[in-house]
Amino acid sequence: MNNNSMKLLFLSTLMMGTILSISSNTWLGVWMGLEINLLSFIPMLANNKNMMMNESAIKYFIVQAMASTMLLFSILLIQMNNQIEWEKEMIPSMMISSSLLLKIGAAPFHFWFPEVMSMSSWINCLVLMTWQKIAPMMVLSYCIQMTTFIFTISILSIIIGALGGLNQTSLRQILAYSSISHLGWMISSLIVSENVWEMYFIIYSMLSIIMVLLFKSMNLFLLNQIYSASNMKTEIKFMMFLSLLSLGGLPPFLGFLPKWIVIQLLIENNMTTIMSIMVILTTITLYYYIRISFSALIMSYTENSWSMSIKSNKNWFMLPSMVMISTLGLICTSAMVSLY
Repeated sequence: MNNNSMKLLFLSTLMMGTILSISSNTWLGVWMGLEINLLSFIPMLANNKNMMMNESAIKYFIVQAMASTMLLFSILLIQMNNQIEWEKEMIPSMMISSSLLLKIGAAPFHFWFPEVMSMSSWINCLVLMTWQKIAPMMVLSYCIQMTTFIFTISILSIIIGALGGLNQTSLRQILAYSSISHLGWMISSLIVSENVWEMYFIIYSMLSIIMVLLFKSMNLFLLNQIYSASNMKTEIKFMMFLSLLSLGGLPPFLGFLPKWIVIQLLIENNMTTIMSIMVILTTITLYYYIRISFSALIMSYTENSWSMSIKSNKNWFMLPSMVMISTLGLICTSAMVSLY
């Protein structure tokens, strides 16, 4: 079996595991779907030619196996609590939430996520940031409750996402900490409305796809490669940083739209204090995005990074249109809403 056939097989079982989890009506079915998803993603992470990728696959497997064990133990506790009335809901619900939060890499269960991201290929990073979050987040929406625990997780994720990315030089780790920050917003949106979470996730996934395709096309892995890219046109840099600022949620880009809606819903539900903390912490994330953007556009370094070579890709027909959507999406959406 050649490499492409194997990838296709594992990708199809990966999708099947996610679909099984979100469509199952029993906790055991949810657990089985997550296990199929995990066992399909491990071979995609592993690479015989790159030992670093094998290390990331092992780290990912250990963490996910721990989370699966916690989930299975929580399911057994729920079955026991059907007979025992002592704290019937609280402890199993928190344990299930913790195991799912560990699976998606939300703070304070985030330590594995930037490490695995930094040692994976760009496509695997994209799968980790988007598809691998669907099943745990959907299951989390079934058992989530408006508790101090969930609000703490949400704010902690935004704090870690903001502060963790400040001193990073690896683009993959910057996107990892950005993903943790966005997770905080997604968890907050889950509390108030499931539809808003789905819309947030779709927009976040689209912006992540744009960023990963841009970095993969230019073969970029480190910040100083962007600074020293003498063969990279200013238009391409500008397109890259418009997408980065949109991912950070800067108005008037499309990335601000889901945050805007979450802010409005939190205010309507009398959660103004939490909303204010989230907005203030997100400005830190925006700070380092803007710092990267201005530095790369204004400064010019002559010394190239020795570890990577920058190769321009000719397939630019799809990326400009996607960047245009991420840049002008909010303006177009606001215009359509005002017309109706």
